[in-house]
Amino acid sequence: MKKIDYIRDIPRMPGSKVKIGGRVSRINDLKSARFIWMRDITGIVQLTVLKGKADPKILKTAEELMPNYFVIVEGVVPAEIKAASGMEIIPERIEIVSKPHGPAPIDIEGIYETGMDKRLDWRALDLRSPRQMAIFLVQSKLLEGMQKYLYSKRFMQTFTPSVLGVSQEGGSEVFSFSHFGKNAYLRQDPQLHRQLLMLAGFEKIYEIGPSWRAEASNTPAHLTEHRTCAAEMSFIDDERDVMEVEENLITHAVKTVAEECKEELKTLGVDLETPKPPFPVLEFPKIYDILEELGFHPKRGEEDYNRQGEEALARYVKEKHNSDFFFVNRFPYAIKPFYVMRVDDAPRWARSTDLIYKGLELSSGGQREHRYEKIIEQAKDKGMDVSDLKWFTEFFKYGAPPHGGFSIGIERLTARLLNIQNVRETALFPRAPDRLVP
Repeated sequence: MKKIDYIRDIPRMPGSKVKIGGRVSRINDLKSARFIWMRDITGIVQLTVLKGKADPKILKTAEELMPNYFVIVEGVVPAEIKAASGMEIIPERIEIVSKPHGPAPIDIEGIYETGMDKRLDWRALDLRSPRQMAIFLVQSKLLEGMQKYLYSKRFMQTFTPSVLGVSQEGGSEVFSFSHFGKNAYLRQDPQLHRQLLMLAGFEKIYEIGPSWRAEASNTPAHLTEHRTCAAEMSFIDDERDVMEVEENLITHAVKTVAEECKEELKTLGVDLETPKPPFPVLEFPKIYDILEELGFHPKRGEEDYNRQGEEALARYVKEKHNSDFFFVNRFPYAIKPFYVMRVDDAPRWARSTDLIYKGLELSSGGQREHRYEKIIEQAKDKGMDVSDLKWFTEFFKYGAPPHGGFSIGIERLTARLLNIQNVRETALFPRAPDRLVP
């Protein structure tokens, strides 16, 4: 008999033999029949056990089943499919492989509302729900779309360290620990190592992996551990080349989701629109004029904008350009790290970019400084001890191509695409100041 791995692959032809595995979702017991709905990661199928016709062994096993039993079922597609889902099997064999020890502590099917904290306490059960499963199927397809685009542009996948011997950005928002008696840190973002790969001659690289930030922010937009898709590229003219790659990457990934996740988007009630590049670009110092029109008054050349200003700029772009995506460029150099490139003929501004989507920063990036003397000068200007940076800066003495890149937050992008208000829902096992388990 042909083995069917997934419910979605069950043939519709009457008489087709199938074999599937999954979890019992719910049961409806009538006088003439017992209907059992069974789920796997691809969908739901109705098992129909007719009490007057079924084999006594099948009927006995079917009557034992309860929600959250895991079973393997062999059966046949009926001549007439009556199930609302369009998937139905008349079982010929039911094997129980696991029995629950009692009712689940949360509602998995979404019939009753359960608070997020309790759902996250029981996360592995929460992830059984069709809605939660759909979120991560979309996220997986989003990443697949990103990778396909990057491979098509000859980007090479790489892996940079998560454990560092120095705090890369010189800030305090890092997790520190002892590494065989020496101080070590979990990375905030391995950008400096990606830059070193540009010096090594790798030219176009990307990586997908975790980063950590020890920021005590219990907000719907923050995690202490998050994942990014980051890219770095050589021989760019300026930061606009980086922005072009990023907007095309986003467009290709969202289009992939829209085309290949129709069922998941339907489950989530999302009508996904593929963005159209080029994305609008707002630049400092012009942004100060816009912010002042909107009622915000940051110090020119010394500050950018706060969370409320970010949301106001998003509304402005939506009204003026009808776009949910836009770039902010040429940030004040005063608020940026030492490694960014300044605009040579206007050094008050940096070739530094953010991508905003639906009022939330998704990524940061831009052009990096590749000239050794400038890097040292800027590190001193930021009050940094250049001897602590030798592990990074010394390599620039021996030549470096002009380069730049970006880093996109995967959980934030997923949440915004699916209109999910809390980013914790888009991390399988979210880490936050108040949550370390499960």
